[in-house]
Amino acid sequence: MSQRPTPDEIRRAPKVLLHDHLDGGLRAETIVDLARETGYDRLPTTDPDNLRQWFEEASDSGSLVRYLETFDHTVGVMQTRESLVRVAAECAEDLAADGVVYAEVRYAPEQHTTTGLSLDQVVEAVLEGFGQVPGIKVGTLLTAMRHQARSMEIAELAVRYRDVGVVGFDIAGAEAGYPPTRHLDAFEYLQRENAHFTIHAGEAFGLPSIWQAIQWCGADRLGHGVRIIDDISASEDGTAKLGRLAALRP
Repeated sequence: MSQRPTPDEIRRAPKVLLHDHLDGGLRAETIVDLARETGYDRLPTTDPDNLRQWFEEASDSGSLVRYLETFDHTVGVMQTRESLVRVAAECAEDLAADGVVYAEVRYAPEQHTTTGLSLDQVVEAVLEGFGQVPGIKVGTLLTAMRHQARSMEIAELAVRYRDVGVVGFDIAGAEAGYPPTRHLDAFEYLQRENAHFTIHAGEAFGLPSIWQAIQWCGADRLGHGVRIIDDISASEDGTAKLGRLAALRP
């Protein structure tokens, strides 16, 4: 019988990460530092240990809405060029320390412009930060928020920077009431440009979201898609029976 790998062996093994959010993995100490430097005063606590615990509890609450609220604070301290460079560099450092050799990290440029940065400046700052860390290759996916109306603008941004580190486009945010077909013009544009895109679908809204993302929008990859389980049933002999969605092939 083969021996189970230890946590240290797993950490050192080379890995690929295809779904990570830049604004979802900040170090607690960094959030406190950046809040002080940028004047952000809405943190629930400025003690790094307590802040780390607050984030962990919100993330494990089982509520997608409460989980998404944590991003108000991380995005809130990522509004300057310097903060974006630092967060991106630390992201790459932390991933490399876990043995990741290739990662695709996504973020929404439109959420980092409240202090005057342009979309291009946001993208260039993040790419600069990722480029500072040796031993790991990081590609970025530019995300459009599905409740906003800037998906075409972000899709064009992704195409503009695809030769210098941007590897794709994505939409994310609350699914209910904001179907992926709302951004069909952006997906059609990306297809014409032979550009890649993913769609967050099937985490909170279920099978209709997955169906639209694949059949209507032509997504290369789904973000999460966990509700596909609702399309799988067990036969009398115990084998899995796939529905029309689970049986789809790329």
